[in-house]
Amino acid sequence: MANKREDYISWDEYFMGVAMLSGMRSKDPSTQVGCCIVSQDNKILSMGYNGLPTGCSDDEFPWEREGEDPLETKYVYAVHSELNAILNYRGGSLEGAKLYVSLFPCNECAKAIIQSGIKEVIYDCNKYIGTSSVQASMRMFDAAGVKHHQYQRTGRKIEMEI
Repeated sequence: MANKREDYISWDEYFMGVAMLSGMRSKDPSTQVGCCIVSQDNKILSMGYNGLPTGCSDDEFPWEREGEDPLETKYVYAVHSELNAILNYRGGSLEGAKLYVSLFPCNECAKAIIQSGIKEVIYDCNKYIGTSSVQASMRMFDAAGVKHHQYQRTGRKIEMEI
């Protein structure tokens, strides 16, 4: 009888990989963020990526990061990956779930994460550490008992031909 494979990916590698792959759907030219929400028994509940709301054309709205007129930048239109994943979920409660995300959540997404009952956030990158938005997120997560920690990359390279 053959032994089972020993080189399979861990749950954390799997779910962070799904989050990162989801982020590759984003049309944003500068920042692609993906998210994967997982139940306590390691079932994928929902996914999301940063992009425009349903019905808003990716070709008709701006993707600029800066500009004198806020209405000509992406920030007033784009939905973040975490909020998209929460809103995409159609199964009821997210109470006790874990959220894997490629970029640490902003304060607005932190509010939605807390309100939805998610209890753990695993993030890959925190490139905005030290900003008021990230500081507010951490403060709210800590106050609400939402665990948050950075994903520890394994260095494993995963390739797919699709």
